[in-house]
Amino acid sequence: MSANASSKVFSIEGKGLKLDTAEDVQEFVTSILEIENLEQVTLSGNTFGVEAAQAIAGALKKKNTIKIVNASDIFTSRLREEIPRAVKAICDALEDKEQLEELNFSDNAFGPAGAEPMVDFLTNNRWLRVLKLNNNGLGVRGGILIGKALLAAADKNVSEGRTSSLRTIIAGRNRLEDGSSQALANAIAAHGTLTEVRIPQNGIRPDGIITLSKGLAVCKDLEILDLQDNTFTETGSMDFSKALVEWPNLKVLNVGDCLLSTKGGITFAEALSLGHNKKLETLNLQYNELDSEAMKILATAISTHLKNLSALELNGNIVNPKDISIRNVISALEENGHADALGELDDMEFSDEEEEEELEEDTEEMEKSPEKGNKEEVLVEAKIESQLKIQKLEKHSIEAKSAQEGEAREIKKDQETPSTNSERQVKELTERISKVQKS
Repeated sequence: MSANASSKVFSIEGKGLKLDTAEDVQEFVTSILEIENLEQVTLSGNTFGVEAAQAIAGALKKKNTIKIVNASDIFTSRLREEIPRAVKAICDALEDKEQLEELNFSDNAFGPAGAEPMVDFLTNNRWLRVLKLNNNGLGVRGGILIGKALLAAADKNVSEGRTSSLRTIIAGRNRLEDGSSQALANAIAAHGTLTEVRIPQNGIRPDGIITLSKGLAVCKDLEILDLQDNTFTETGSMDFSKALVEWPNLKVLNVGDCLLSTKGGITFAEALSLGHNKKLETLNLQYNELDSEAMKILATAISTHLKNLSALELNGNIVNPKDISIRNVISALEENGHADALGELDDMEFSDEEEEEELEEDTEEMEKSPEKGNKEEVLVEAKIESQLKIQKLEKHSIEAKSAQEGEAREIKKDQETPSTNSERQVKELTERISKVQKS
C-alpha cells in the first residue's frame, strides 16, 4: 500500500488482493481518511466484492479534493450480479465531487449491466474531464446508455449556461457497433469540447462511421482521434474526409485497419491536401487498400502542408514499396526533416506482374554482382525466394477474395443505397479542392 498524509495519493495498484468484506478493506479505508487533501486513488489490479467496494466508496464520499480515481481491473472473478452494485457505490460517492477530473473503469468486463449504474454519475457530475471505459464489453445497449447520460449532462450545462468540462473519451474494444453510434455522436457533438477521442476495435461499420463523423466534426479542438480497426469502406470514408477538414489542431490520427478502400483513400488524401491539418504529427493508414494514386496525393500533402508529420504508417496497402509514389512520400518526409518517419513496408500487396518484375530485377542484379562466392548458389536461393513470394501472393489473393466476398455480403445495403450520396460527396470535395488550388 502506498499512502501517507503528505503524498495526496492512495494506491494499492497491482497487489492482486481479493477483498470481499468491509473488514478486508478497513486498513485502506483508514488510510484514505487520514490523507487530508487526497487527490488520487488507484484501486486497479485487485478484486472487490460489493461490501468491500461500498466501504471504500464510503471513505471516498468524505473526500472533496479527489481529482483522479483509477478503478480499472477491479472485478476479476466477480459474479455478474455483484459488479453493478459495486460500480454504483463508487459512482454515487463521486457524483458531487467538483474537483474530479478523471475516472477510469477500463478493463472491467461488466457489459451493459455495468453501464447502467454509471448513468446518474455521468449525468450529474459536470466537472469530469477524462472518461476511460476501455475494454468493458459495453455492447450496443451500454454504448447507448453512456451516450444518453453524457448528452443529458451537456443539456444541463446549456440550461445553466456552463461550458462542458469533458475533454477525453476513451472507449475502445467495447463492441459498440453501429447501434450505439447515434447516441454517442449526439453526446460528442453536444459537448463539442473534446480534444481526444479513442474508440478503436468496436465493430463500427460505414453507417456508424458516417454518424460519428458528423458528431466529431463539431469538436473543432480535436487533437487525438483513434478509430483503428473499424470499417469505413468508400461510403464512410467520404463523410469522414469531410469531417477531417474541421480539425485544425489534430495531431494524432489513427485509422489503420479501417478499410478506407481505394476510392475512399484517394478522397481522404485529397482532404489532407486541402491544408486544414497542418499540426498533424502521427498518421496511421495501415491496411486500408490505398493505391499509388492515393500515395501520390498524400506525398503532395506532406510536402505542402504536413510539415510536422514525424510518424507515418502505410504498411499493408496495395502499392509496390518501390513505386514512385512511395519514393515521393519518403522524399517529402525527408524534405521536412523527418527521414525516419515512415514505418516498415514489409507487408505491402501488389500485382503478380509487379512482383515478377521485381524478382527479375533482383536476379539481374545478383548476376551482375562482382562479389565473390558461388553465383549458382545465390541464384538458387533467389529462385527459392521467388517461389515463396509467389506462394505468398497466391495466398494473399485467396484471402483477399474471401474477405471481399464476406464484406460484400455484410455491407450489401451500404453499397446499394448510398451511391447517389457518395457521388455527390466526391463532387463536393473535388470542387472544394479546385477552389483552394485556384486561390
